[in-house]
Amino acid sequence: MSREASARSAKFRQAAFFYLLVAVLYLSVVWILHEDGSVPARGPIGVYMAAGVAIAAGVFAGLWRWENVWVARLVCILGAFRIPALLRGAFLPAEGASLSETFYLVALVVVLINLWLLARAGWDL
Repeated sequence: MSREASARSAKFRQAAFFYLLVAVLYLSVVWILHEDGSVPARGPIGVYMAAGVAIAAGVFAGLWRWENVWVARLVCILGAFRIPALLRGAFLPAEGASLSETFYLVALVVVLINLWLLARAGWDL
């Protein structure tokens, strides 16, 4: 394997594992908020958790196994849509918000790191 191919694979592996970390964090938060009663029930939580696991597994495989730039690009672009809500929660919280500003600020940092790693893999930066 050439040096360039090895560096490219390393970028995809880093993006894949960090995305997996983000997925675990998101699923954990969903579970905790569900248990706490902070999220209105819109069906069985198991269905949402299973869907989250399936999406995370698909993205992980697309990044790790297939090193697909389009998976990295699509997830990066879709992930950018999280930023406005996180900024609002971190800097302009609603009255009586159930989550603290710190929660949103930490989530913003994690999402930005995730987007950076996905962009690095997707556009080979």
